Amino acid sequence: LKRNTRDKMQFIYNIKNSESQYTVEQIQEAIDAFKNSVRFDFIKTLDDKSLISSTLEIYEQFKDRTNFVQVGIGGSSLGPEMLIKAIKRTDKNFYFLNNIDTDHTVETLKSFDIKDSIFYVVSKSGGTAETMAQMAIITNTLLEKGVKESELSKYFVFCTDPVESSLKDLAQELGIKYLTVPSNVGGRFSVLTPVGLLPALFAGIDIELMNSSASQFANKFIDSDELIKLTQTVLDLHHSGVNETVLMPYSSKLRELSFWFVQLWAESLGKKKGSDRVGLTPIPSYGATDQHSQMQLFMEGPRNKLLFMVHVENCQHELKLTNSFNHSKLKKLNNFSLKNLMDAEFFGTLKALDEQEIPYIHLGIESVSEKSLSELILLFEILTAITGLTLKIDPFDQPGVEAGKIYSFEWLDKSL
Repeated sequence: LKRNTRDKMQFIYNIKNSESQYTVEQIQEAIDAFKNSVRFDFIKTLDDKSLISSTLEIYEQFKDRTNFVQVGIGGSSLGPEMLIKAIKRTDKNFYFLNNIDTDHTVETLKSFDIKDSIFYVVSKSGGTAETMAQMAIITNTLLEKGVKESELSKYFVFCTDPVESSLKDLAQELGIKYLTVPSNVGGRFSVLTPVGLLPALFAGIDIELMNSSASQFANKFIDSDELIKLTQTVLDLHHSGVNETVLMPYSSKLRELSFWFVQLWAESLGKKKGSDRVGLTPIPSYGATDQHSQMQLFMEGPRNKLLFMVHVENCQHELKLTNSFNHSKLKKLNNFSLKNLMDAEFFGTLKALDEQEIPYIHLGIESVSEKSLSELILLFEILTAITGLTLKIDPFDQPGVEAGKIYSFEWLDKSL
């Protein structure tokens, strides 16, 4: 259970070697295509200092507010929620209006001082129905509290596409400050743009360190043998029927990382391919909690799952389990810390997975920090892109989601 400190993420594979169905040349072709496409912008924008400076400028105007409310859905909320849960260092209160559940919306808006708040409305397209509905409700609530329409700019900040967006037009009409999401960066790849950078600042996160770490990692990883090996592993397992992907960090702080991953993996890799349907189904999990629920399925259920097991080597606090109870289990724990127990459960689970011949990839990070979290984000974003492109599908569109939106509005029109 010895813990080491390292600068690099650790990769350990528990995969049976077999002849690969995907050649290095095929994967390299996908990597080259990606690097030469506009979709590479989610990596390029990590070095765009103007995005950070504009975000800092907005933050300075509103930094005294006690409550930060993120208004968005999907990639406009999941990424920021992940950052806040993992690295929050301030006493600011965070709320996420990320669904259109009526009771939850009412109860949330009643739970804090709405006039001591900043509402960050995020919609890449500028017309996301759920987000616009929440904005209308917040506006009505502010007006009921005596805020004038001319004063809405004191409570709202928008984030949207810089070129064509009705939300941008509304911001200009009402004098509301707005930040931008680079046009070629899709929502599920946008967490390290102003979408996530503004709430990160309110949480006391060093956004310059986070983005510079992400950039350094991405520019090395994209040209690494590790990316090819990782992609080859995922695709070969998929070819053999392993069509479900579990992300299981052993950290409560990284729980939301799993939910962010679900959108990234599912929306990118679940596509029609001619008459076929391609899909790698993501499953969110976290240890040690889900050892007492999902792990039974992972161990003894269908052998159709690849597990990404994330181990955090060091934590900020040390909690010793010293005690004087006359109880066998408590006596056994007496000489250890809570971190020792977490490590024991992680490595014990790996051994059990080995015995059951369940494929997994052990990812080791030094601690939960700006550096390690940003590296995990870029690891999965790049792996998602290259996996999709090697499969000859578009990992950056979401036609199935768009179809649902169209039919939702049809239903509304018919119900009038």
